[in-house]
Amino acid sequence: MDLKLRGKTAFISGSTQGIGFAIAQSLLKEGANVIINGRSENKVAEAVQKLKESSPSGNASGFAADFSKVEEVNALLEQLPDIDILINNAGIFEPKQFTDISDEEWFRFFEVNVLSGVRLSRHFFPKMLAKDWGRIIFISSESGVNIPEEMIHYGTTKTAQLAVSRGLAELTKGTNVTVNTVMPGPTKSEGVADFVKQLGEANNMSAEQAEKDFFKNARPTSLLQRFASVEEIANLVTYVASPLSSGTNGSALKVDGGVAKFII
Repeated sequence: MDLKLRGKTAFISGSTQGIGFAIAQSLLKEGANVIINGRSENKVAEAVQKLKESSPSGNASGFAADFSKVEEVNALLEQLPDIDILINNAGIFEPKQFTDISDEEWFRFFEVNVLSGVRLSRHFFPKMLAKDWGRIIFISSESGVNIPEEMIHYGTTKTAQLAVSRGLAELTKGTNVTVNTVMPGPTKSEGVADFVKQLGEANNMSAEQAEKDFFKNARPTSLLQRFASVEEIANLVTYVASPLSSGTNGSALKVDGGVAKFII
């Protein structure tokens, strides 16, 4: 299927690895011009090189910026060209007991997970409205509707993303701009793979045993009973970013393996 993305320009925050990098790869294969982002120049350069190797005819570039630092975000916005597609993917997570989460950590999670998308959307949304075409996609999580007891601060920021996305969609009435949220479930990105490995070591299990135990006890409602691949998430995001998804707006789309146990 031709998703009609050739010539469109996309920016993906937090995309030197994991879900963000998989989205960049997928969009690049569809002919989009892709701009990626990471916290360091070296990581961005390495990721751009990998993208060019996987899609030699594609147009990939990148900019470094740490989304916990507003001055770096402002500098990034000055460098970025006009874009057609904005993927708000930058985010952090960390399992931690609620009583151990300090005020500083609450602010840090909100700064990176919520304000990153707010600042980028505030910059690009008016431009998309002016040319009457654009896609903004927030990468939230099923944790935004199933708040995990082991990281309440993370879940709270993912709920906030859902609210921002839906509110922004309300401002697109009668236009060809759409704003949607994609809600991955447990996904085997690099950070999660390390988390599962550490979990296994702490309980004298192999990584495979730790994964099975995680779904049996921590995410028993999962229908997949395994971690999704980053490519499985990217497939949905790529479609939502395309002109073919024009009838989808203001939606929260699950790609969570059935973890969130409700019909809609």
